[in-house]
Amino acid sequence: MLDHKVVVVTGGSSGIGRAIALRCARAGADIALTYRANRAGAETTAAEIRLLGPRVEVIRTDISRREDIDALVSRLKTAFPRVDVWINNAGADILTGEAAKLDRLQKLDLVLTVDLRGTVLASWAAVDLMRPQGGGAIINVAWDHVMVGMKGENPGLYSAAKGGIASFSRSLARDVAPDIRVNILAPGFIDTAFGEGADPKFRQKVIELTPLGRWGTPEDVAAAAVFLGSDDAAFLTGQMISVNGGVVM
Repeated sequence: MLDHKVVVVTGGSSGIGRAIALRCARAGADIALTYRANRAGAETTAAEIRLLGPRVEVIRTDISRREDIDALVSRLKTAFPRVDVWINNAGADILTGEAAKLDRLQKLDLVLTVDLRGTVLASWAAVDLMRPQGGGAIINVAWDHVMVGMKGENPGLYSAAKGGIASFSRSLARDVAPDIRVNILAPGFIDTAFGEGADPKFRQKVIELTPLGRWGTPEDVAAAAVFLGSDDAAFLTGQMISVNGGVVM
């Protein structure tokens, strides 16, 4: 489905980004994956991709920094003849690790800087790369609950950032059509580090709330990403696909 295409995946060192990079490689794409801090995870992902056959480049990038985005673009131009699909997956984790201990203002600044600003900067860079080559596809990662809301401090913070990503992506889709398609992936409850560390009662509650009766996997999200990046989605732009088992419809 992605034979001979070049796919950029930001935040490809673990979780959903790692699954997307591997799934795109299995679909025949060459991969450029970025990481900010988890170099070991990025290199492990790259090693698995090489075993599958496609070419892969690992590039350290803090997507919230314009100079890092500029450096990423320069590297892409050197390493590949074109960029066909750019997937903005990288985001700040305020639910696990040290960031979970930040106060709410610090968390807000983090998700707005990394998730929202970073996605906007990277999307602009993707457009600037794709326009001269005649087109491409951009996929931005938001969150399914931006459509209905969720109570709680952390959900509110994510809504501010991910809702901004969804709205920006729709406007960008109108701006860059018809040559470039822009779509949105909106994962729901996915079994990443947050899910794995969640309280068993909360995990069971999610299962009960989900019509399909389970947590999602990174591979579920990756399958949707491959579809949106492929020619099978050639008549889709400005759309949001919720990968959530039906929790939000």
